[in-house]
Amino acid sequence: MVFPDVSPYENSRIPKSLGRCKLSSFVSDVVMFFGGALVALLLVWSLWSFANSNPSAAPNFSKATTPSYGATSLDNAASAGGFDLRHDQPELTFYDDPKMSYSVENPVKNWDEKRRRWLEHHRSFTNGASERVLLVTGSQPSPCRNPDGDHLLLRFFKNKVDYCRRHGYEIFYNNVLLNPKMFTFWAKYPVVRAAMVAHPEAEWIWWVDSDAAITDMDFKLPLKRYKDHNLVVHGWADMIYEKKSWTGLNAGVFLIRNCQWSMDFLDKWASMGPQSPDYDKWGEIQRSIFRDKLFPESDDQTALAYLILTEKERWADKIYTEGEYYFEGYWHEIVGTLDHINDRYVQIEKRARRLRRRHAEKVSESYSQMMEPYLKGAGNGRGSWRRPFITHFTGCQPCSGKYNQLYSGDSCSEGMQKALNFADNQVLRNFGYIHPDIRNSSIVTPLPFDFPS
Repeated sequence: MVFPDVSPYENSRIPKSLGRCKLSSFVSDVVMFFGGALVALLLVWSLWSFANSNPSAAPNFSKATTPSYGATSLDNAASAGGFDLRHDQPELTFYDDPKMSYSVENPVKNWDEKRRRWLEHHRSFTNGASERVLLVTGSQPSPCRNPDGDHLLLRFFKNKVDYCRRHGYEIFYNNVLLNPKMFTFWAKYPVVRAAMVAHPEAEWIWWVDSDAAITDMDFKLPLKRYKDHNLVVHGWADMIYEKKSWTGLNAGVFLIRNCQWSMDFLDKWASMGPQSPDYDKWGEIQRSIFRDKLFPESDDQTALAYLILTEKERWADKIYTEGEYYFEGYWHEIVGTLDHINDRYVQIEKRARRLRRRHAEKVSESYSQMMEPYLKGAGNGRGSWRRPFITHFTGCQPCSGKYNQLYSGDSCSEGMQKALNFADNQVLRNFGYIHPDIRNSSIVTPLPFDFPS
């Protein structure tokens, strides 16, 4: 180290060379003193540690140890599916725009860009975004008039929750009228629109009516099949274009992409609803084209068929009418086949031991894939022995109890019990139980090992 020249206020009688030597010697003494002290301290600590250790003690495996988690581990534990749920980026998004609305009555523009920018600011949601599904369903705000109605709706909801849990989908259940003017079957469109805004991370919004049961818990939506389309409904193009029948499709279950096209389409579709001043006029127009429509009011199903038929270039080319499997199946032609379908699956499992292996519910999809080769000859839809994907109890109205006069109340009730228990058995099996009779909801029995050998 080079010291500065001595200032006029220092003792000038000490030669510079002598001053440097004495300071250097003092520093050396200090360093040696503290170094020796440190060595002594380390020696004492080592002896104390050795004296208090017990190398012969056996580890106590009977006592559970609690791992210590740092901040990063806690953050990971709080995340679902790798998503960062605890932090919202500070950058402004469409949520900060006071003009942005969740209401179906207020159009949204440039939605694709808004979603894209939101995902850019929330990178943890980008992985797998193209196949992310939010299932949306709901019921009326008030209690059911049918004494069994609320219990049935609970079971239908549990059925959807079970399916979503097995496949990693999220679910939203709504039981309020977001737009009081849009009642009955029109009530779902404000919910779907709000869900699109509330969940920009979801590529697809999947509406499923409250009276529809998912009866194949293994089947997964074939989203790649719909990569060039924005709306998927169960239906048949020839019944719409040629026969002009309002039953050419069913709007109780549909899959809609979360994009600007869908925003525009929902605006157009909902414009025929009861909140519109032209509501009565739209009912007349629908009946003039679809002659088999029996009631005068404008309904969402006929409105969809009308848009497909009359505005093909604008809308229809992006709408997929799915008729190759039970994307939504008519319950009356399904419930009578469930016992036979169950027997066929049991026979397959008796022959294939690997399908009988007990496993965690989280890995159920791998067993679904193993089952597929055995179902090649099962067919799809009507007349097949493959499990129907969705069984829809149209006309049964479990909440109000005002079932269609084509059916009896008992047939609706019995059919719902069978379908729900048929689906429930696929879930309960991972928990070690089963309904021995799908006509009886209250009885379950434990499954023996290697069932059904």
